[in-house]
Amino acid sequence: MRKIIWAMSASVDGFMAGPDGSLDWHLVDDELHRHFNATFAAMGAFLDGRVSWELMAKDWPTADENPTNSEPMREFAGIWRDMPKYVFSRTLERAGWGTTILRDVVPEEIEALRKSADGDLAVGGADLAASFLRLGLIDEIHVYVHPVVIGRGQRMFRAADVRADLRLAETRTFGNGVVLLRYELIR
Repeated sequence: MRKIIWAMSASVDGFMAGPDGSLDWHLVDDELHRHFNATFAAMGAFLDGRVSWELMAKDWPTADENPTNSEPMREFAGIWRDMPKYVFSRTLERAGWGTTILRDVVPEEIEALRKSADGDLAVGGADLAASFLRLGLIDEIHVYVHPVVIGRGQRMFRAADVRADLRLAETRTFGNGVVLLRYELIR
């Protein structure tokens, strides 16, 4: 059965973005970006909240046309464009680039997506991930811990009312100091 994976970059103190949504503290070099490319190219679909989808849709559809972007960034543009995408939003009217709009997280619909997908499903966005976590839909959490403390901002974990027991399945340290912690949820 396909897995639903929540992968997110976070500061050491647990923030996924600065107070103004800034990501300038992310240390994504070519090595880490190649890892992301290999991981996400094998996925069956991206499942994003509206904010995450809009952030991705702002840059990735044409990132391969910008000669100043690195080769791994240009490669990811094609991965993102070609991947089936689902955005969860009650306000979005249209979404391009192979994106389907879903209004609510309906467990039966998510399970049908899981069964029909050509690979694992990647969840993006803290609010959407909190909903998935509450409903028991997440199988793995991949935290890319960046070696920085930012003090305040948008917390990664927003499902304060949920307990999830995890088993550490993998660690990996990248040359830039980012550490991957891959956890499997214990059911």
